[in-house]
Amino acid sequence: MNILRFAGLTLAIALAGCTAFLADKHASAVVYDPMTVGDVTLSPFYALNGVLSREPGELLRQEKLGERQSLKNAAVNLRLLYTSTNGLTDEGTVPVSGVLYLPRGEAPEGGWPLMAWTHGTVGVADICAPSWNGRQQQDEDYLNRFLESGYAVVASDYQGLGTAGTHPYLATRPAAYSNLDIIKAIQSASLPVSNQVVLFGQSQGAAAAIATAAFAPDYAPGIDLAGVVATGAPYFTPRAIEALERTQQPDKVDPMLGYTFLAMTLVQQVDPQFVMRDHISDAAWPVARRVEDACYKDIKTMVTEAGLTRRLSFAQNPAAALRQGFAQMAYPTMKIAAPVFMGTGGKDRDTPPRMQALLVRDLCAAGTKVQWARYPELDHRQVVPGSIKDSFPFVEAAFAGETVSGNCGE
Repeated sequence: MNILRFAGLTLAIALAGCTAFLADKHASAVVYDPMTVGDVTLSPFYALNGVLSREPGELLRQEKLGERQSLKNAAVNLRLLYTSTNGLTDEGTVPVSGVLYLPRGEAPEGGWPLMAWTHGTVGVADICAPSWNGRQQQDEDYLNRFLESGYAVVASDYQGLGTAGTHPYLATRPAAYSNLDIIKAIQSASLPVSNQVVLFGQSQGAAAAIATAAFAPDYAPGIDLAGVVATGAPYFTPRAIEALERTQQPDKVDPMLGYTFLAMTLVQQVDPQFVMRDHISDAAWPVARRVEDACYKDIKTMVTEAGLTRRLSFAQNPAAALRQGFAQMAYPTMKIAAPVFMGTGGKDRDTPPRMQALLVRDLCAAGTKVQWARYPELDHRQVVPGSIKDSFPFVEAAFAGETVSGNCGE
């Protein structure tokens, strides 16, 4: 278990955090707790003792980020800890971590226009939290572009990433609450940011951005949401799931098995009868168990190096159980009050263009103003920088209060 490289965590702490996954599937000596998968103590900043009695959306503490987590175009790089509603249970308050980046120069009257970045898949282990682990170079470049143009950027790690509890991977309500509460926390903390906010995210983060806008009217009606930018957005409807299952090649090495392993950790949190280990083969378990202490990009590499196929990876077909997880990934409504920019790469294999087209169709049918841009030659990751020529003007128009009519009728 080579995780000593992560900021000097001791091997003893790492092993303690991995208890949930170290047991053999036939052993009974170890108590398995799906609610603590991936938990370790990163630093005292992330840890709180006792039960939170504060209201959601309150800033608990802040500190300067290290060089690894900072952005070069930010004058201020802060790590934040704040309160949020437990989105998995919809009751109780939990601590959630995140960051705030402020641009260089003097803030305009009313504060820096605020962008809320909702990050894509990193994993469920605490060590993967962007406020601790930093961001991939592409995301750094993307966020630096907005900072350079005078936008402040706030970004939640999401519930359970960095803080206590297993991150409810891709579940829309926890992500939405985490995003809305970090916005409330910084807007009420005398920081130089605007009252208006635009959400922008990729992949898991695109789903989180759309869900955040959908939950906002009921959960945080005081937030002035000007727009949403979503690239590579997933959409888990029964029809979309059936289409994905039809296109799977069970005997081909599938680097995206990592997504399935992560989704199975969510099923464990919502269904006490589901045990991930019971469904995964002995051949795949050495890789699948690493969701406990490794981040998604490393798991993806492990899957390829181990030559894992879907047929080889499962002792029992998890499809029926996974539908319980997919139910947690649904959007509460297709009617979004703010305009939405959707960017789709024609070569996206992670969230196929047909899946995204269904999402656009249903958003439009519900009356949401959608500006949909398609990029035939771009894949899942390339669409982030590739769409900025269209998404950036969209953001400017949203903050300016200009009417965004969208292109639903085309």
